Amino acid sequence: VNLQKSLQRLSSGSRINSSIDDAGGLAVSMKLSASIRRTEATQANVNNALSLLQTQDGVLKNADKILNRLSELAQLSTDVTKSTSDRALYQTEFSALTNAMDQLAAEEFNGVALFSAAATQIEVITSQDGAQSVGITLADLATIVGNIDGISISGASGATSSDIDTLVTAVQDLANLRATNGSDQSRLTFAADMLSINKVNLESANSRIADVDIASESANLARFNILQQAGTAMLAQANQSQQSVLRLLV
Repeated sequence: VNLQKSLQRLSSGSRINSSIDDAGGLAVSMKLSASIRRTEATQANVNNALSLLQTQDGVLKNADKILNRLSELAQLSTDVTKSTSDRALYQTEFSALTNAMDQLAAEEFNGVALFSAAATQIEVITSQDGAQSVGITLADLATIVGNIDGISISGASGATSSDIDTLVTAVQDLANLRATNGSDQSRLTFAADMLSINKVNLESANSRIADVDIASESANLARFNILQQAGTAMLAQANQSQQSVLRLLV
């Protein structure tokens, strides 16, 4: 029996192949294995949330380029050497870019809105027991877009000082959104790192309980083999002695 158990442990790599091998150890190993699987699932969720934030930042980066161009067009429209028709051309591009900003505000990631008019926070679970979470912000890009939608740079004097101030404020507000996004990404990255560390530690703890010690088990196998061979030899010798006695009696 011992020889068969040793062979089974070495072939499977597991010290516990049935509950009779170590009832308490099996129970602890099952709980640790479940924790490992939950940790892996939590890691996947955190990484998906990180991808959402990275996508959001990519959209905000494009929005920044558009706002810079809008500010430039507004400033160009105030040039006293420009005619009304020149300003009308500026307005055409300005309107097209504000429409592009509207489209950016409606972007989604896997069906989840990247932006919210109320700067909504969504909670991302960051621990396998569900006790810890990180709130990430669905940035309020719609308000920025709404503020610049009404600007017209095609008037007799081009953009007003108020229009330019609105665009300057929009750039600052967008910078704040990107800063918040970067902060959320940083927090999620640290959470993902902690999950990786926890997973390694759980796997190590489970390995000490469930995995076979190859060196020790190999020594046991050799010992059981010797004992079995010695027992077989002794039994064969005993049978041979009995047959010798029987031959003498005959």
